Amino acid sequence: MSDQITILIRYFAAHREITGCSNETLTLAPGTTVGALWEMLTERYPRLAGYSGRLLFAVNQEFASPDRVLSDGDEVAFIPPVSGGAPDAFVVTTEPLDPAPLVALVQAPDMGAIVTFAGVVRDNFGGRKTAFLEYEAYPGMAEAVLAQIAAEARARWRTGAIAVHHRVGRLEIGETAVLVVVAAPHRREAFEAAAWIMDRIKEVAPIWKKEHWADGDAEWVGDEKERKRATP
Repeated sequence: MSDQITILIRYFAAHREITGCSNETLTLAPGTTVGALWEMLTERYPRLAGYSGRLLFAVNQEFASPDRVLSDGDEVAFIPPVSGGAPDAFVVTTEPLDPAPLVALVQAPDMGAIVTFAGVVRDNFGGRKTAFLEYEAYPGMAEAVLAQIAAEARARWRTGAIAVHHRVGRLEIGETAVLVVVAAPHRREAFEAAAWIMDRIKEVAPIWKKEHWADGDAEWVGDEKERKRATP
């Protein structure tokens, strides 16, 4: 057995500013846990200690517990608090969605583009007439996942601030189910990041959609191939 493992650490938002880098490779002893790694990092970067007890751990882009034992080649991310300096940026709510506050939230003098995507309930799906939709979520985790997705998009496209709001409960035809707002220096990055974020929400966010058909039937839409045919 090797006497060491190599892992990649990714930093986002305030953590990136504290460490001065977006990623870092470290060599660790076999058996090191995610929690132990975090303790090592707080010693190396003392300002990170302020986030202890209020962050999420992810290994290979999946949430993990502090006692998760790391393996050679793992990618580790420490997810700062959802609020993270941008109040209400990532929200799951039963209230109607309004893009204006989100645009105001992400705009900044050095951002030349703001792209807003709105996923709106339509009146048909898969050749059937839709009466209304019903969304259900695991709210706390869903908001954390939205924050993680946004952090990944910011790192990938070097965007500015991002905000995502998703509605749950009963939604009528024409109502907005999700808003994704991205600020970036240039329009290309903003458009690409917004599209990627929406795709990732459908893939990994713990948010489920139930189609209520005009003929009275209803079913949960869970298969990803089917979900990609719907809006959002």
